[in-house]
Amino acid sequence: MAPFALADIFGQTGFFIIVLLIGVGFGATLEMSGFGDSRVLAAQFYFRDLTVLKVMFTAIITAMTLIFLMSSLGLLDYDLLYVNTTYLFPGIVGGLVMGVGFVIGGFCPGTSLVAMASLKLDGLLFVLGVLFGIFVFGDTIDSTFGAFWHSSNLGRFTLQDWLGVDAGIVVLLVILMALAMFLGGEKLEAIYGGKPKQLTRGRGFKFSAAGVLVLAGVVVALLGQPTVEQRWSRLPEAVRAKLSDRLVFIEPIEMLHVMKGRNAKPVLFDIRSEGRYNLFHILDSRQINPRAFQDEALIRDLKTAQNTIYFIVADDERSAAETWKTLAAWKVPNVYILNGGIDGWIAYFTAHPVKHYPDGKPPGLLPEDPDFYHYKDVAFTPKVKLQKVKAPAGGCG
Repeated sequence: MAPFALADIFGQTGFFIIVLLIGVGFGATLEMSGFGDSRVLAAQFYFRDLTVLKVMFTAIITAMTLIFLMSSLGLLDYDLLYVNTTYLFPGIVGGLVMGVGFVIGGFCPGTSLVAMASLKLDGLLFVLGVLFGIFVFGDTIDSTFGAFWHSSNLGRFTLQDWLGVDAGIVVLLVILMALAMFLGGEKLEAIYGGKPKQLTRGRGFKFSAAGVLVLAGVVVALLGQPTVEQRWSRLPEAVRAKLSDRLVFIEPIEMLHVMKGRNAKPVLFDIRSEGRYNLFHILDSRQINPRAFQDEALIRDLKTAQNTIYFIVADDERSAAETWKTLAAWKVPNVYILNGGIDGWIAYFTAHPVKHYPDGKPPGLLPEDPDFYHYKDVAFTPKVKLQKVKAPAGGCG
Protein backbone atom coordinates (compact mmCIF):
# COMPACT_ATOMS: atom_id res chain seq x y z
CA MET A 1 0.00 0.00 0.00
CA ALA A 2 1.20 3.49 -0.85
CA PRO A 3 3.06 5.58 0.10
CA PHE A 4 5.97 3.33 -0.76
CA ALA A 5 9.36 3.39 0.93
CA LEU A 6 11.31 3.98 -2.27
CA ALA A 7 14.68 3.80 -0.52
CA ASP A 8 13.85 0.29 0.72
CA ILE A 9 12.62 -0.81 -2.72
CA PHE A 10 15.26 0.73 -4.98
CA GLY A 11 18.08 1.41 -2.55
CA GLN A 12 19.47 4.79 -1.58
CA THR A 13 21.01 5.43 -5.02
CA GLY A 14 17.79 4.49 -6.80
CA PHE A 15 15.84 6.72 -4.43
CA PHE A 16 18.06 9.71 -5.25
CA ILE A 17 17.69 9.05 -8.99
CA ILE A 18 13.90 8.95 -8.70
CA VAL A 19 13.83 12.16 -6.66
CA LEU A 20 16.12 13.83 -9.23
CA LEU A 21 13.90 12.78 -12.13
CA ILE A 22 10.78 14.03 -10.34
CA GLY A 23 12.50 17.34 -9.60
CA VAL A 24 13.65 17.76 -13.20
CA GLY A 25 10.17 16.90 -14.43
CA PHE A 26 8.56 19.38 -12.06
CA GLY A 27 10.98 22.12 -13.07
CA ALA A 28 10.42 21.40 -16.77
CA THR A 29 6.66 21.60 -16.24
CA LEU A 30 6.99 24.97 -14.54
CA GLU A 31 9.20 26.26 -17.36
CA MET A 32 6.79 25.03 -20.05
CA SER A 33 3.95 26.74 -18.17
CA GLY A 34 5.83 30.02 -18.39
CA PHE A 35 6.70 30.16 -14.70
CA GLY A 36 10.33 30.94 -15.40
CA ASP A 37 9.28 34.41 -16.57
CA SER A 38 8.77 36.89 -13.73
CA ARG A 39 6.45 38.97 -15.91
CA VAL A 40 3.99 36.07 -16.22
CA LEU A 41 4.12 35.44 -12.48
CA ALA A 42 3.67 39.09 -11.50
CA ALA A 43 0.84 39.59 -14.01
CA GLN A 44 -1.50 37.48 -11.86
CA PHE A 45 -1.51 40.15 -9.16
CA TYR A 46 -2.79 42.65 -11.72
CA PHE A 47 -5.40 40.20 -13.11
CA ARG A 48 -3.77 40.36 -16.55
CA ASP A 49 -2.61 36.75 -16.77
CA LEU A 50 -3.85 34.17 -14.28
CA THR A 51 -1.89 31.25 -15.71
CA VAL A 52 -0.26 30.66 -12.32
CA LEU A 53 -3.64 30.34 -10.60
CA LYS A 54 -5.02 28.00 -13.23
CA VAL A 55 -1.98 25.75 -13.56
CA MET A 56 -1.27 25.42 -9.84
CA PHE A 57 -4.89 24.87 -8.84
CA THR A 58 -5.31 22.32 -11.62
CA ALA A 59 -2.36 20.42 -10.16
CA ILE A 60 -3.75 20.79 -6.62
CA ILE A 61 -7.25 19.51 -7.34
CA THR A 62 -5.96 16.69 -9.57
CA ALA A 63 -3.54 15.46 -6.90
CA MET A 64 -6.14 15.94 -4.15
CA THR A 65 -8.76 13.94 -6.05
CA LEU A 66 -6.38 11.07 -6.81
CA ILE A 67 -5.07 10.96 -3.24
CA PHE A 68 -8.48 10.65 -1.62
CA LEU A 69 -9.82 8.35 -4.33
CA MET A 70 -6.91 5.98 -3.71
CA SER A 71 -7.51 6.31 0.03
CA SER A 72 -11.20 5.48 -0.44
CA LEU A 73 -10.26 2.35 -2.38
CA GLY A 74 -7.74 1.29 0.26
CA LEU A 75 -4.73 1.71 -2.06
CA LEU A 76 -3.09 4.55 -0.12
CA ASP A 77 -2.67 5.25 3.59
CA TYR A 78 -3.45 8.96 3.87
CA ASP A 79 -2.19 9.08 7.44
CA LEU A 80 1.34 8.37 6.21
CA LEU A 81 1.38 11.35 3.83
CA TYR A 82 3.33 14.23 5.28
CA VAL A 83 1.26 17.35 5.95
CA ASN A 84 2.94 20.50 7.23
CA THR A 85 2.06 21.47 10.79
CA THR A 86 -0.32 24.43 10.92
CA TYR A 87 0.93 27.44 12.88
CA LEU A 88 -2.06 29.69 12.27
CA PHE A 89 -0.93 33.24 12.99
CA PRO A 90 2.72 32.79 11.94
CA GLY A 91 1.37 31.20 8.77
CA ILE A 92 -0.82 34.22 8.05
CA VAL A 93 2.05 36.65 8.61
CA GLY A 94 4.45 34.48 6.61
CA GLY A 95 1.96 34.26 3.75
CA LEU A 96 1.63 38.04 3.63
CA VAL A 97 5.42 38.49 3.68
CA MET A 98 5.87 35.93 0.91
CA GLY A 99 3.07 37.52 -1.10
CA VAL A 100 4.72 40.93 -0.96
CA GLY A 101 8.04 39.38 -1.95
CA PHE A 102 6.30 37.55 -4.80
CA VAL A 103 4.89 40.80 -6.18
CA ILE A 104 8.14 42.72 -5.83
CA GLY A 105 10.52 40.01 -7.02
CA GLY A 106 8.24 38.28 -9.50
CA PHE A 107 9.06 34.81 -8.22
CA CYS A 108 8.27 32.34 -5.49
CA PRO A 109 11.16 30.17 -4.23
CA GLY A 110 10.40 27.27 -6.60
CA THR A 111 9.93 29.33 -9.75
CA SER A 112 13.06 31.34 -8.98
CA LEU A 113 15.08 28.11 -9.16
CA VAL A 114 13.49 27.35 -12.54
CA ALA A 115 14.43 30.84 -13.77
CA MET A 116 17.98 30.45 -12.48
CA ALA A 117 18.29 27.05 -14.16
CA SER A 118 17.32 28.67 -17.46
CA LEU A 119 20.10 31.29 -16.89
CA LYS A 120 17.86 34.27 -16.10
CA LEU A 121 19.67 36.92 -14.10
CA ASP A 122 16.61 38.02 -12.12
CA GLY A 123 16.06 34.40 -11.07
CA LEU A 124 19.65 34.12 -9.84
CA LEU A 125 19.37 37.35 -7.84
CA PHE A 126 16.07 36.20 -6.32
CA VAL A 127 17.60 32.86 -5.25
CA LEU A 128 20.54 34.69 -3.65
CA GLY A 129 18.05 36.93 -1.81
CA VAL A 130 16.09 33.88 -0.60
CA LEU A 131 19.26 32.23 0.70
CA PHE A 132 20.33 35.42 2.45
CA GLY A 133 16.88 35.78 4.03
CA ILE A 134 16.97 32.16 5.22
CA PHE A 135 20.37 32.71 6.80
CA VAL A 136 19.31 35.92 8.59
CA PHE A 137 16.03 34.40 9.73
CA GLY A 138 17.64 31.23 11.06
CA ASP A 139 20.32 33.22 12.88
CA THR A 140 17.94 35.66 14.58
CA ILE A 141 14.66 33.78 15.14
CA ASP A 142 15.42 32.62 18.69
CA SER A 143 16.45 36.08 19.86
CA THR A 144 13.64 38.03 18.17
CA PHE A 145 10.18 36.55 17.73
CA GLY A 146 10.73 32.85 18.38
CA ALA A 147 7.72 32.63 20.72
CA PHE A 148 5.41 34.00 18.03
CA TRP A 149 6.98 31.72 15.41
CA HIS A 150 5.97 28.64 17.43
CA SER A 151 2.57 29.96 18.56
CA SER A 152 -0.95 28.80 17.57
CA ASN A 153 0.24 25.29 16.78
CA LEU A 154 -2.77 23.34 15.48
CA GLY A 155 -0.80 20.27 14.46
CA ARG A 156 -1.86 18.49 11.29
CA PHE A 157 -4.96 20.57 10.62
CA THR A 158 -6.81 20.12 7.34
CA LEU A 159 -10.05 21.41 5.83
CA GLN A 160 -11.94 18.27 6.78
CA ASP A 161 -10.75 18.67 10.36
CA TRP A 162 -11.93 22.29 10.39
CA LEU A 163 -15.31 21.57 8.78
CA GLY A 164 -15.85 18.28 10.59
CA VAL A 165 -16.98 16.45 7.45
CA ASP A 166 -15.73 13.53 5.38
CA ALA A 167 -12.75 14.27 3.15
CA GLY A 168 -14.80 13.35 0.06
CA ILE A 169 -17.16 16.27 0.67
CA VAL A 170 -14.18 18.61 0.96
CA VAL A 171 -12.75 17.24 -2.31
CA LEU A 172 -15.97 18.01 -4.17
CA LEU A 173 -16.28 21.48 -2.64
CA VAL A 174 -12.68 22.39 -3.48
CA ILE A 175 -13.15 21.23 -7.08
CA LEU A 176 -16.27 23.40 -7.46
CA MET A 177 -14.45 26.33 -5.87
CA ALA A 178 -11.49 25.91 -8.24
CA LEU A 179 -13.73 25.76 -11.30
CA ALA A 180 -15.49 28.94 -10.19
CA MET A 181 -12.08 30.58 -9.75
CA PHE A 182 -11.04 29.48 -13.25
CA LEU A 183 -14.17 30.98 -14.77
CA GLY A 184 -13.77 34.20 -12.79
CA GLY A 185 -10.07 34.33 -13.67
CA GLU A 186 -10.76 34.16 -17.39
CA LYS A 187 -13.30 36.96 -17.09
CA LEU A 188 -10.76 39.08 -15.20
CA GLU A 189 -8.19 38.37 -17.92
CA ALA A 190 -10.69 39.54 -20.53
CA ILE A 191 -11.28 42.76 -18.61
CA TYR A 192 -7.75 43.64 -17.44
CA GLY A 193 -5.51 41.63 -19.74
CA GLY A 194 -7.13 42.29 -23.09
CA LYS A 195 -7.82 38.60 -23.77
CA PRO A 196 -11.44 38.50 -25.01
CA LYS A 197 -10.88 35.22 -26.89
CA GLN A 198 -9.86 33.48 -23.70
CA LEU A 199 -13.50 32.78 -22.86
CA THR A 200 -14.21 30.78 -26.03
CA ARG A 201 -10.85 29.26 -26.95
CA GLY A 202 -10.73 25.54 -26.18
CA ARG A 203 -14.15 25.66 -24.55
CA GLY A 204 -15.01 22.05 -25.42
CA PHE A 205 -11.87 20.67 -23.80
CA LYS A 206 -12.30 22.87 -20.73
CA PHE A 207 -15.88 21.76 -20.19
CA SER A 208 -14.90 18.11 -20.67
CA ALA A 209 -12.03 18.39 -18.19
CA ALA A 210 -14.24 20.22 -15.70
CA GLY A 211 -16.90 17.53 -16.06
CA VAL A 212 -14.38 14.74 -15.42
CA LEU A 213 -13.10 16.51 -12.30
CA VAL A 214 -16.60 17.09 -10.92
CA LEU A 215 -17.55 13.47 -11.64
CA ALA A 216 -14.41 12.26 -9.87
CA GLY A 217 -15.22 14.52 -6.92
CA VAL A 218 -18.75 13.10 -6.72
CA VAL A 219 -17.34 9.55 -6.74
CA VAL A 220 -14.94 10.36 -3.89
CA ALA A 221 -17.74 12.04 -1.93
CA LEU A 222 -20.04 9.05 -2.39
CA LEU A 223 -17.37 6.51 -1.51
CA GLY A 224 -16.19 8.47 1.52
CA GLN A 225 -13.17 7.42 3.51
CA PRO A 226 -13.18 3.76 4.57
CA THR A 227 -14.75 2.83 7.89
CA VAL A 228 -12.98 0.73 10.50
CA GLU A 229 -14.96 -2.33 9.36
CA GLN A 230 -13.95 -1.76 5.74
CA ARG A 231 -10.32 -1.25 6.73
CA TRP A 232 -10.40 -4.49 8.73
CA SER A 233 -11.92 -6.47 5.86
CA ARG A 234 -9.19 -5.22 3.50
CA LEU A 235 -6.35 -6.41 5.72
CA PRO A 236 -4.42 -9.48 4.53
CA GLU A 237 -5.72 -12.73 5.97
CA ALA A 238 -2.36 -13.31 7.65
CA VAL A 239 -2.81 -10.12 9.69
CA ARG A 240 -6.37 -10.93 10.73
CA ALA A 241 -5.36 -14.48 11.62
CA LYS A 242 -2.99 -13.15 14.27
CA LEU A 243 -6.02 -12.55 16.48
CA SER A 244 -7.68 -15.95 16.02
CA ASP A 245 -4.31 -17.72 16.30
CA ARG A 246 -3.61 -15.75 19.50
CA LEU A 247 -0.27 -14.53 18.24
CA VAL A 248 -0.93 -11.09 19.73
CA PHE A 249 -1.82 -12.32 23.23
CA ILE A 250 1.20 -11.70 25.46
CA GLU A 251 1.86 -13.35 28.82
CA PRO A 252 2.39 -11.03 31.82
CA ILE A 253 6.03 -12.03 32.20
CA GLU A 254 6.85 -11.04 28.62
CA MET A 255 5.05 -7.72 29.01
CA LEU A 256 7.08 -7.07 32.17
CA HIS A 257 10.29 -7.76 30.23
CA VAL A 258 9.27 -5.26 27.53
CA MET A 259 8.23 -2.69 30.13
CA LYS A 260 11.55 -2.89 31.94
CA GLY A 261 13.73 -3.38 28.89
CA ARG A 262 15.55 -0.72 26.92
CA ASN A 263 14.93 -1.87 23.35
CA ALA A 264 11.56 -0.17 22.91
CA LYS A 265 9.19 2.27 24.55
CA PRO A 266 6.17 0.45 26.07
CA VAL A 267 2.76 2.15 26.12
CA LEU A 268 -0.01 0.49 28.15
CA PHE A 269 -3.59 1.33 27.19
CA ASP A 270 -5.96 0.36 30.00
CA ILE A 271 -9.40 0.31 28.34
CA ARG A 272 -11.36 -0.45 31.51
CA SER A 273 -13.70 2.07 33.09
CA GLU A 274 -12.18 4.91 35.05
CA GLY A 275 -13.61 3.54 38.28
CA ARG A 276 -12.01 0.12 37.86
CA TYR A 277 -8.78 1.75 36.73
CA ASN A 278 -8.69 3.83 39.92
CA LEU A 279 -9.20 0.74 42.06
CA PHE A 280 -6.16 -0.96 40.59
CA HIS A 281 -3.92 -0.43 37.58
CA ILE A 282 -0.45 -1.33 36.38
CA LEU A 283 2.09 1.37 37.05
CA ASP A 284 2.45 3.89 34.18
CA SER A 285 -0.55 2.51 32.30
CA ARG A 286 -2.91 5.00 30.64
CA GLN A 287 -6.67 4.79 31.09
CA ILE A 288 -8.43 5.39 27.77
CA ASN A 289 -11.91 4.87 26.38
CA PRO A 290 -11.79 2.55 23.32
CA ARG A 291 -13.89 5.11 21.42
CA ALA A 292 -10.87 7.43 21.54
CA PHE A 293 -9.27 5.24 18.89
CA GLN A 294 -11.70 6.69 16.36
CA ASP A 295 -9.78 9.97 16.61
CA GLU A 296 -7.69 10.17 13.44
CA ALA A 297 -5.20 12.59 15.01
CA LEU A 298 -4.49 10.11 17.81
CA ILE A 299 -4.22 7.26 15.33
CA ARG A 300 -1.68 9.18 13.24
CA ASP A 301 0.44 9.74 16.34
CA LEU A 302 0.31 6.03 17.20
CA LYS A 303 1.13 4.96 13.64
CA THR A 304 4.18 7.18 13.31
CA ALA A 305 5.69 6.74 16.80
CA GLN A 306 9.11 5.20 16.45
CA ASN A 307 10.39 2.28 18.53
CA THR A 308 7.10 1.94 20.45
CA ILE A 309 5.13 -1.15 21.50
CA TYR A 310 1.48 -0.85 22.56
CA PHE A 311 -0.24 -3.17 25.04
CA ILE A 312 -4.01 -3.38 25.55
CA VAL A 313 -5.07 -4.06 29.14
CA ALA A 314 -8.71 -4.99 29.71
CA ASP A 315 -11.12 -6.85 31.98
CA ASP A 316 -12.22 -9.29 29.34
CA GLU A 317 -10.83 -10.76 26.15
CA ARG A 318 -13.70 -9.62 23.93
CA SER A 319 -13.23 -5.90 24.52
CA ALA A 320 -9.46 -6.24 24.18
CA ALA A 321 -9.86 -8.11 20.88
CA GLU A 322 -12.24 -5.47 19.51
CA THR A 323 -9.78 -2.72 20.41
CA TRP A 324 -6.95 -4.66 18.77
CA LYS A 325 -9.05 -5.06 15.62
CA THR A 326 -9.67 -1.31 15.53
CA LEU A 327 -5.99 -0.49 15.84
CA ALA A 328 -5.04 -3.17 13.33
CA ALA A 329 -7.62 -1.80 10.89
CA TRP A 330 -5.96 1.61 11.21
CA LYS A 331 -2.62 -0.16 10.56
CA VAL A 332 -1.14 0.82 13.92
CA PRO A 333 1.95 -1.40 14.25
CA ASN A 334 3.29 -3.25 17.28
CA VAL A 335 0.01 -3.73 19.18
CA TYR A 336 -0.42 -6.62 21.63
CA ILE A 337 -2.98 -7.78 24.19
CA LEU A 338 -2.21 -8.69 27.80
CA ASN A 339 -3.35 -12.30 28.00
CA GLY A 340 -5.86 -12.75 30.80
CA GLY A 341 -6.25 -9.01 31.20
CA ILE A 342 -5.74 -7.30 34.53
CA ASP A 343 -6.86 -10.41 36.42
CA GLY A 344 -4.25 -12.46 34.61
CA TRP A 345 -1.55 -9.95 35.56
CA ILE A 346 -2.55 -10.02 39.24
CA ALA A 347 -2.85 -13.81 39.27
CA TYR A 348 0.57 -14.32 37.69
CA PHE A 349 2.54 -12.09 40.02
CA THR A 350 0.56 -13.26 43.05
CA ALA A 351 1.34 -16.89 42.17
CA HIS A 352 5.01 -16.09 41.53
CA PRO A 353 6.15 -14.26 44.67
CA VAL A 354 9.63 -12.83 44.88
CA LYS A 355 12.21 -13.97 47.40
CA HIS A 356 12.01 -12.87 51.02
CA TYR A 357 13.51 -9.56 52.05
CA PRO A 358 15.20 -8.77 55.37
CA ASP A 359 12.55 -6.26 56.32
CA GLY A 360 9.74 -8.41 54.95
CA LYS A 361 8.73 -5.78 52.37
CA PRO A 362 9.66 -6.12 48.70
CA PRO A 363 10.60 -2.86 46.93
CA GLY A 364 7.90 -1.24 44.83
CA LEU A 365 4.22 -2.07 44.73
CA LEU A 366 3.23 -5.63 43.92
CA PRO A 367 1.66 -6.54 41.61
CA GLU A 368 1.18 -2.94 40.39
CA ASP A 369 4.93 -2.63 39.87
CA PRO A 370 6.67 -6.01 40.08
CA ASP A 371 10.36 -5.99 40.89
CA PHE A 372 11.85 -6.94 37.54
CA TYR A 373 15.17 -8.00 39.06
CA HIS A 374 13.55 -11.12 40.50
CA TYR A 375 11.79 -12.05 37.25
CA LYS A 376 14.45 -11.27 34.66
CA ASP A 377 15.58 -14.90 34.42
CA VAL A 378 12.10 -16.43 34.10
CA ALA A 379 11.88 -18.35 30.81
CA PHE A 380 9.06 -17.68 28.33
CA THR A 381 8.37 -18.00 24.60
CA PRO A 382 8.62 -14.47 23.17
CA LYS A 383 5.97 -13.22 20.78
CA VAL A 384 6.70 -9.48 20.65
CA LYS A 385 8.47 -8.45 17.45
CA LEU A 386 9.24 -4.77 16.98
CA GLN A 387 8.25 -3.79 13.46
CA LYS A 388 9.83 -0.90 11.60
CA VAL A 389 7.49 2.08 11.42
CA LYS A 390 7.02 4.11 8.26
CA ALA A 391 7.67 7.80 8.62
CA PRO A 392 5.26 10.23 6.90
CA ALA A 393 6.36 10.71 3.28
CA GLY A 394 5.94 13.45 0.70
CA GLY A 395 4.92 17.03 1.27
CA CYS A 396 6.20 20.41 0.21
CA GLY A 397 7.74 22.61 2.86
